[in-house]
Amino acid sequence: MSNRQTRTDVILIGAGIMSATLGTLLKELVPDWEITVFEKLPSAGEESSNEWNNAGTGHSALCELNYTVEKPDGSIDSSKAIKINEQFQLSRQFWSYLVNSNLISNPQDFIMPLPHLSLVQGEKNVTFLKKRFEALSNNPLFEGMEFSDDPRKLMEWIPLIMKERESNEPIAATRIESGTDVNFGALTRMLFTHLKNKNVDIKFNHNVDDIKHTSDGSWELKVRNVDSGTVERHTAKFVFIGGGGGSLPLLQKSGIPEGKHIGGFPVSGLFLVCNNPDVVAQHHAKVYGKAKVGAPPMSVPHLDTRFIDNKKSLLFGPFAGFSPKFLKTGSMFDLLGSVQPDNVLTMLAAGAKNVPLTKYLIQQVMLSKEQRMEELREFIPSAKSEDWDVVVAGQRVQVIKDTAAGKGTLQFGTEVISAADGSIAALLGASPGASTAVFVMLELIKKCFPQHIKTWEPKIKEMIPSYGVSLLKNPELIHEIHTSTARTLGLAGKKQYAYA
Repeated sequence: MSNRQTRTDVILIGAGIMSATLGTLLKELVPDWEITVFEKLPSAGEESSNEWNNAGTGHSALCELNYTVEKPDGSIDSSKAIKINEQFQLSRQFWSYLVNSNLISNPQDFIMPLPHLSLVQGEKNVTFLKKRFEALSNNPLFEGMEFSDDPRKLMEWIPLIMKERESNEPIAATRIESGTDVNFGALTRMLFTHLKNKNVDIKFNHNVDDIKHTSDGSWELKVRNVDSGTVERHTAKFVFIGGGGGSLPLLQKSGIPEGKHIGGFPVSGLFLVCNNPDVVAQHHAKVYGKAKVGAPPMSVPHLDTRFIDNKKSLLFGPFAGFSPKFLKTGSMFDLLGSVQPDNVLTMLAAGAKNVPLTKYLIQQVMLSKEQRMEELREFIPSAKSEDWDVVVAGQRVQVIKDTAAGKGTLQFGTEVISAADGSIAALLGASPGASTAVFVMLELIKKCFPQHIKTWEPKIKEMIPSYGVSLLKNPELIHEIHTSTARTLGLAGKKQYAYA
């Protein structure tokens, strides 16, 4: 065992999209800061950021129905959809800056243009979709959205879904061409290659076993080399815990008061992947439906064209499931180990409140492949079992905390927990995560480095022109950003069906 001590300015735990984004932002803002990254797996972007472990939607609320809520008076609250769309625009601007500055290249390796559609059946749902369309289509952020309940029009948009459909139930869809498919695994790997070129010390196969505050206010990490078993001590003035589901145990070890009374509820996922190129060629869109009653928002069924390794794929899911692991490569004791004296009541309250959800997840785990195929046939009536394989997706940990809504409330979304002095921060939660990574990391920078923000602001605005500006109040800026980022990222003027 070595007790070699190493000092650095910033330590990032986990080599996923969040650490990649924060590291890249900090290297642009303060190039001389020393940054070290620890990742327990052999390479970057292998857990939640991996392209097979998330939907790659480029979440901009163009098609996700759970971001628009029907209020009791029947009107549509689209505030969350607007907020998420604005956040995704920050990501597009930052990626464009990186491409224009030659810090990353070949954007088509991580982002492709792809229409986003919402699809519903039944009179009540069609009425809701029409109201949603009316609420969003006049908004400059959702420019170009179309609505149709005409089966002939839908046949043009989604031939594979409409083919052999015999139901007389009303059906409708909205479509917006400016959607994207994002390969967050490829983007994560690109950003880490860039960081390596900027002398960031990236240590793969290194697990952070413990973390504690030192008397001088910095943080000391006990880091174990997974291959050799040797242990080193590393200290830093600032630590970011971006270890996906694995962030919660490390946050608890830090002992910061802000990390108390917080628990985690793991949810796993499965996708059906089409292995028949003829079927894949018949669909070119991301089509989102409505979640079943009692299902968590992350289990909204969707049929996605994906571009993975420059090859067109077709995925359907996700089917939610339950596993006590906090990471795909985690331990069966993760959930049990996360129960602490300070969060046991919070966890118990969440358990009592979420019995229907737990029951739903267990039912989902028990589904046979044929039962999953039956769900797929609600989207593709002609789907054949032999054309589809089951793939295990990523593991997510939903945050459980005490809120105004009561003890042990399950949170759906992405959340940053940071110490009062800004010396440590952890990222918890799930979707829309990766899509809003730039917004989330800018918020973290503002919170954890308030003394630098004034100095850094001009550079942030150079990278992200709409930083600090409400896009909604500046429609000309929206148009400008859409046009310039589409051009830089290769999303403009490309024949949409080039890959079909």
